[in-house]
Amino acid sequence: MPTINLLKQDGTTAGEVVLNETIFGIEPNKNVVFDVVTNQQATQRQGTHAVKNRSAVRGGGKKPWRQKGTGRARAGAARSPIWVGGGRAFAAKPQDWSQKVNRKMYRGAMQCILAELVRQDRLILVEDITVSAPKTKELISKLEELNAPRALIVTNEVDENLYLAARNIPHVNVLGTNEVDPVSLIAFDKVIMSVDAAKQFEEALA
Repeated sequence: MPTINLLKQDGTTAGEVVLNETIFGIEPNKNVVFDVVTNQQATQRQGTHAVKNRSAVRGGGKKPWRQKGTGRARAGAARSPIWVGGGRAFAAKPQDWSQKVNRKMYRGAMQCILAELVRQDRLILVEDITVSAPKTKELISKLEELNAPRALIVTNEVDENLYLAARNIPHVNVLGTNEVDPVSLIAFDKVIMSVDAAKQFEEALA
C-alpha cells in the first residue's frame, strides 16, 4: 500500500496517510495516458481556421485573355491558385478535431497520472490549504514552506480567497476536484492536494 507524508500548511509533518493502492499505486500505462492527453488537447482546438479556395474568392469569372495569339500563357480565370490574389489550392476548412475516449480509458489515465505523481514525489498531501485573505504574498509564503513555488493546488471545493490569491502568481493554479483533468495534473512541477480531495478521488476513481 502506498504511503505518503501528511503535511501541515507550514510544511511540518502531521503523520502518514495510506493511499488506495488501486488508484495511487498502480503501474502506469503510458499509452493510455498519451491517448487521453492528446484527445483532450485536440478537443480544445477551436478548428475555426478557414481559407478561401478558388471558388470562394470574389471575381475571376471572365477569361483574362483569349486562348491563342497573345504570346502569353493560357489562363482561364484570374483567381487561379497560381495567380496573385487567387484562391488557395488546398484551402483549410473548419473542422472538429475532437476524438472519442471512453470513461474506462479516462479513469485509467487519471489513476496512472496520480500513481506517477506519488512515485516521483510530486504529490504533496496537506491537511488543508487556506489563506485568511485574498493576498498573494500570504499564499507565496505558504508555497515556499511547502517547497512548491510552481504547483497545482487541488481542494475539495475552491475557496474564493485562495483562488484570488493564486490568480496573479505565475505557474500556480487552483482547481476543485471536479475541475481536475489529466492535462492539468501533468502541467505543473508539484500537485498540492488536500486530504479531502484525495479521498474524493479515491471514491470517484475506484
